[in-house]
Amino acid sequence: MRAVVDPDVLARQAERRQVLGRWLAHGALGLGVLVFALPIWITLMGSTHDAATIGRGDVPLLPGGHALENYATALGQGGGRSMSTPVGGMLLNSAIMALLIVSGKIAISLLSAYAVVFFRFPGRMLAFWTIFLTLMLPVEVRIIPTYQVIVDLNLFNSFAGLSLPLIASATATLLFRQFFLTIPDEYVEAAKMDGAGPLRFFRDILLPLSVTNIAALGVILFIYGWNQYLWPLLIVNDRSMETIVVGLTKMIGNGDAQNEWNTIMATAVLAMMPPVLVVVLLQRWFIKGLTETEK
Repeated sequence: MRAVVDPDVLARQAERRQVLGRWLAHGALGLGVLVFALPIWITLMGSTHDAATIGRGDVPLLPGGHALENYATALGQGGGRSMSTPVGGMLLNSAIMALLIVSGKIAISLLSAYAVVFFRFPGRMLAFWTIFLTLMLPVEVRIIPTYQVIVDLNLFNSFAGLSLPLIASATATLLFRQFFLTIPDEYVEAAKMDGAGPLRFFRDILLPLSVTNIAALGVILFIYGWNQYLWPLLIVNDRSMETIVVGLTKMIGNGDAQNEWNTIMATAVLAMMPPVLVVVLLQRWFIKGLTETEK
């Protein structure tokens, strides 16, 4: 005879399996968060202790009483071998460089994508694929000729020298092109009927529709510009023009050098704050720009 299985028993077993699956998924996610968050937490706590505590090899997991002193020292004087370079100045340099890269990349990418999508001219697709192929040539690959050009133009130790070689972006051009291709043809026809020229169509129709995409790309490009290390290291030898990423590495001594780890950790926390604030403040626009498809 065939055994009769109670449907309620099957439902309870399925529910238990779902609950177990959810607990396992949340456990894995929690472990991942712990792995990524623990070093940041240790850095944050270490920035509130004195140099002797960290120098003894203690790993602080609770706040200390030297937070204001450490952060004031970092902002006003710097630390380690960069004692003459205040962190406040390096943060300002990084912010200016990142904002110049963001504004330059978005402006050039918008215009190039607009030309490729809405204008018909010989070699249009050749121009687009030429731009796309530059993805294979990041600044690290072309660093020697780029460095020579910057020196010849006398842009050494300047914000123009820091930002101009990093402004062109094939990725942003591709993303804007794909977005512009989804613009209904009715918008173009309506603009022509209203007598709108190319610039007015770009300013009054395309830019408002592209706000969320611009915000999403702005977040990504700001973090990209903020985290630049190799190019600022090469193009700047004036301590007053150093960015925070370069300055942070120079704070750490080599060999038997005594490091002021409390000030270094405070500097690391300060270096993380601007990108975190950008992501938090523009989080809604960032997600909307990556997921929204309706025009």
